[in-house]
Amino acid sequence: SWAVGAILALLASLILAANVLVAIVLLFLIPKSSNKGLCFVLNLAIADTSVGFTVMSLAIDEISQPFYPSQKFCTLRMAFVIFSSAASILSLILVACDRHLAIRKPFHYVQLVTGQRIGMRLVGLWLVAATIGFLPVFVPVFQSFSDCGKCSFFHVFHPAYLLTVFFIGFFPALFLFLYLYCDMLKIASVHVQHIQEVEQAGLAGGCPPPRTASDMKAMRTVAALIGCFTLSWLPFCVASIVLMFCPECFPYKIIEHFLWLLGLGNSLLNPLLYSYWQRDVRLQLSQLAACVKRRVL
Repeated sequence: SWAVGAILALLASLILAANVLVAIVLLFLIPKSSNKGLCFVLNLAIADTSVGFTVMSLAIDEISQPFYPSQKFCTLRMAFVIFSSAASILSLILVACDRHLAIRKPFHYVQLVTGQRIGMRLVGLWLVAATIGFLPVFVPVFQSFSDCGKCSFFHVFHPAYLLTVFFIGFFPALFLFLYLYCDMLKIASVHVQHIQEVEQAGLAGGCPPPRTASDMKAMRTVAALIGCFTLSWLPFCVASIVLMFCPECFPYKIIEHFLWLLGLGNSLLNPLLYSYWQRDVRLQLSQLAACVKRRVL
């Protein structure tokens, strides 16, 4: 318990530090930028920050063993974990959809992505995440508490609820990610083909195509998000499904101590990806660091 608690505390600290820093940078950047899609990135940082808080609370529980929580306490605790994780995954989907829309309809993007529509999507995102996370709290049939002295998914929630979350939440999100990336790849390839035809006709004048660079940058960002999301959460989901149908086929400790931590690590990778891929975020981060350095010195 001490080892697991220390790992959870370290992971939570890194998640909180990285996402809070990215959120601060975006708060300075959004008023100066014309890219309204950064609001979805800010929402992703906020959702991952909530994941960090839930992980820190679980770390405190591990370190304070022996700990004998009640059924209501465990149900609420794990509901908050699923709620924050669902908000993070849904935020990833919104970011991917925003980049897909910017590539598919670049000339109508400003008219389609307005402040009112962004607000409605974000409110809907948090309502859906709350519905997914707190469904077992209001539907007792999805609860299955075992007196083991520890809060965990398989000791609190009924397997039917977990299967519902996996097959209605995780796998559709993964398939949607793959569809968006494949469609962006197709659009970018068409753009490259048209540019090559223009260059062969001698009409390009040697000017580099700005849309191609922007499209490829968005594709790399979404591809990195898909890869990290899949590597982080797919092993946990597959192993959990196998465990529910065949408890003797897979050790539960591996899921609890390794695969679940791997899934939570996705909330640490998201801000690192955006600070690396987004040039505006890197530039604003360097300016913020220079400002802090001047004030300190």
